[in-house]
Amino acid sequence: MRILILGAGQVGTTVAYSLAREEANEVTIVDRNPEVLRELQDRLDVRTVVGNAAYPDVLERAGARDADMMIALTDSDEINMIACQIVYTLFRTPTKIARIRAGEYMRHAELFGADCIPVDVTVSPESLVTEYIEQLIHFPGALQVLEFADGRVRLVAARAHEGGALVGRALRELPKHVPNVESRVVAIYRGGRGIIPDGDTVVEEGDEVFFIAARKDIRTVLSEMRRLDEPVRRVVIAGGGNIGFRLAQALEATNNVKVIERGFERAREISEQLNKAIVLHGDAADEELLLEENIDSADVFVAVTNAEEANILSAMLAKRLGAHKVMALINKPAYAELVEAGTIDIAISPQQITLGTLLAHVRRGDVVKVHSLRRGAAEAIEAVAHGDSRESKVVGRAIADIRLPRGAVISAIVRGDRLVIAHHDTVIEADDHVILFMADRRQIDEVERLFEVGVTFV
Repeated sequence: MRILILGAGQVGTTVAYSLAREEANEVTIVDRNPEVLRELQDRLDVRTVVGNAAYPDVLERAGARDADMMIALTDSDEINMIACQIVYTLFRTPTKIARIRAGEYMRHAELFGADCIPVDVTVSPESLVTEYIEQLIHFPGALQVLEFADGRVRLVAARAHEGGALVGRALRELPKHVPNVESRVVAIYRGGRGIIPDGDTVVEEGDEVFFIAARKDIRTVLSEMRRLDEPVRRVVIAGGGNIGFRLAQALEATNNVKVIERGFERAREISEQLNKAIVLHGDAADEELLLEENIDSADVFVAVTNAEEANILSAMLAKRLGAHKVMALINKPAYAELVEAGTIDIAISPQQITLGTLLAHVRRGDVVKVHSLRRGAAEAIEAVAHGDSRESKVVGRAIADIRLPRGAVISAIVRGDRLVIAHHDTVIEADDHVILFMADRRQIDEVERLFEVGVTFV
């Protein structure tokens, strides 16, 4: 696939790294900064073009005329929208994805479409990150909560702790502990090393366990891995920018929310727009301020300012002062690995969260959901099975008979409104939503080919 990426910022660079590693993709990146592009070209097999991403001649030089997809990820909503208009009008580029940050645009879905601004898919990293943090707050104890099948099924990562009923026991005992719950452990990471589990695998304290279950059963299965945390009541948000403000809006009706914002004008602005949340003007890394606001009684402290160093420092300070759980928004993957090994409970990567949404539109076959896991090393996808046994490599076949690449596991199937946990003799039917876990995302080409329908397949 020929893919044109506009913008080599943090999100654009992450997307480029992910897509360029797949042999099937030819990636071109456009940005105004030649040094950033030179660095990308040294590391990746990509083509780069220096220039304004909204100029027709720049887009033509970048190959928009032959591109299968354009992903506009510059920092300017307006440039992203204009670029989509230009490639549609001049080059008829088939798929156009645009990053739109401003809520003023996103609130009017009628703006986008073939007869309006020709954007096929809008992506708002701020909205995606806000929803991601919301899920973590609603499911205390989880490290990740990822949705499939329109939210009916969740893939959850949790750290196994002493006190969990399944810790120290084999996975085959899970159905005995939760007899009327459909669930499955799909992967375990122990000391950074991935394990594809079977019934004899024993869960050890400190394991990072990925399991899949229906939404209503998440808390029940979580209790098998660790003692359930108390529901979150008090939330302190460091940073009143787009993410901090949206998160406060989403939580203030059900939680006691405080926002700490360094800029006086911004603090005043968001205080007028929030109904119940308390907005404080100050520095979230100010020890005296945190003590005055009883940080030791906070269930969650989440740092989402624009400066990741400030996020790390304020989260570490809040943890030391007694906050129960701390999260920090961190852009650099190397930083995220370091801080999660220490004081900070959860490092939130906007790029990885956004990447999953974008990958769903790049994947071949009918892939409706993609989640990037383990800093992009692993992947979980939801693919729809089509055709019959003559046209499809999966329909009408038992899972044991499907040639999956090593490390890829069919974890569950959503059939209508029902969750079916996959076993070796489970037969896939047409229109099943198949949820797969891949320990190595480089195997995605093989998995995609399984879900492509071909009339000549026998």
